[in-house]
Amino acid sequence: MRRRKLGRTDIELSVITLGTMNWGGLQNDERDGQAQLDFALNLGVNSIDTAEIYPFPVSNDLLGATERIIGSWLSKRSSSSRDDLVIASKVAGPSNFQLRQHLEQPRLRLDRANILHACDESLSRLRCEWIDLYYLHWPERNVNIFGKRGFAPDAEADRDSVPLEESFTALKELLDSGKVRSVGLSNETPWGLMECCRVAERLGIRDKLVAVQNPYSLLNRSFEVGSAEVCLREDIGLLAYSPLAGGVLSGKYLNGFLPENSRGKIFPQHTTRYRGITVDGAVGAYFDLAQQHGLDPSAMALSFVNDRPFICSNIIGATTLEQLETDISSSTLTLNDEVLRAIEEIGEVYNSPCP
Repeated sequence: MRRRKLGRTDIELSVITLGTMNWGGLQNDERDGQAQLDFALNLGVNSIDTAEIYPFPVSNDLLGATERIIGSWLSKRSSSSRDDLVIASKVAGPSNFQLRQHLEQPRLRLDRANILHACDESLSRLRCEWIDLYYLHWPERNVNIFGKRGFAPDAEADRDSVPLEESFTALKELLDSGKVRSVGLSNETPWGLMECCRVAERLGIRDKLVAVQNPYSLLNRSFEVGSAEVCLREDIGLLAYSPLAGGVLSGKYLNGFLPENSRGKIFPQHTTRYRGITVDGAVGAYFDLAQQHGLDPSAMALSFVNDRPFICSNIIGATTLEQLETDISSSTLTLNDEVLRAIEEIGEVYNSPCP
């Protein structure tokens, strides 16, 4: 499996990252999750992505279940094997999840207390001494995320947000203590990326700001406008999430079909960003292109993401080992010029229908 360096650090991670968002909820139990870990590592994956709020969507009684599954798996391995893994987790942004209620706060924040406590809680669930890459899961300030268009200023919300300096000062404490090896951002904008770079520079941790985790797929190439340039010029790698647009690019939802145990079937309210009047047309065009060239639609879509110059790693999630095998196979697939030209032509007709 190809590996790429994480920003300006000496950390190298596989081009495929194993996403874990489904584990511990309605789709995958502990045995499934640990089977996926074993399977992926045997195929050369060394990068694992999780978060304190996984599985998602989540009920409050399941918060942290995914990290506990990973921690249980790690406890069965030799201590030296931890050195071979790149484990990422995230602290939740402003929200009403029932975490850290002992802080007596009306909601979660990205302030010092929340960030430091969240990291300690994740380390405990993961049964680790350190986290290789620690993200701010979404911004504190007023910002368009999760597919929202048409940015509208909100001075009151901005005044209420925790300053970036406080969030990054807390991250510096974690870096200095050795609990975290590098830090990243998620669901960020080009302005946010550059402003965080400036804050990190002032605090002396710029070289430790190495990654951003945003959506990127054949159905959402908005990252290419603005953010991709920032990544390439600032040595920040994109770890793409939803590279199959919630499974839509596999073609399994074409013509309104809803397979049993699929996210679209179980969580329809959380998959609206992957539906729209032009989505089926785009997916159908990509599906037909894959069939014309004897390619699996999922593998083709993932291979496109893998080979973008601003990509550090591609976060894939699967319900079954069969899906996981197909997804990982994309790491050895190179799309020819004819397929790439056709992808660009389809993209001109269907311009990022799933932002």
